[in-house]
Amino acid sequence: MAASEERVDKWLWAMRIFKTRTVATDACKKGRITIGQGDKEVTAKPSRTIKPGDVVNVRKPPVTYSFRVLRLTENRLGAKFVPEYLENITPQSQYDLLDVVKINGFIDRRKGLGRPTKKEGRQLQEFTDTSLGWDWEFDFDDDDAE
Repeated sequence: MAASEERVDKWLWAMRIFKTRTVATDACKKGRITIGQGDKEVTAKPSRTIKPGDVVNVRKPPVTYSFRVLRLTENRLGAKFVPEYLENITPQSQYDLLDVVKINGFIDRRKGLGRPTKKEGRQLQEFTDTSLGWDWEFDFDDDDAE
């Protein structure tokens, strides 16, 4: 018999949104999980219960994923069964944001990531050559200054 309510951390783990239940619990504790939509969003503690029909928002920077709970389960599911238990209602704008971050990832390197790989170097060179359209060669002759 299926339960009518379930802990949000357990549901996130069972739906394969997080790899372990501990990671799901930590995400709840950090305030990355909200339940509800729009003005009625509530930050979820790990023990918060959810029921079918609830909308769970999961913030994995830079994207916020949204899932509608269709059914509950007590056990972790195989990946092919997950669509029967949740509906992904994440707006396309969030996925577009993810694409932008992937494209800009090689330009805006965070400190500590080291040197760019060869592939990133080629992409950066192609970007600077084609998209900006500037002439990067300067003529530093002193003849014009006199």
